[in-house]
Amino acid sequence: MARNGMLLTTAALGAAYLLRNEKARKKLVNQLQAFTGKSR
Repeated sequence: MARNGMLLTTAALGAAYLLRNEKARKKLVNQLQAFTGKSR
């Protein structure tokens, strides 16, 4: 149960960071687009 709580906390902190940091958000989007482009 503690592991699920830690996972949710980590996800929430990551989401909050991405909401506040536009440069990090753009970098993540570009990486995801590159990854999905390679897998096709």
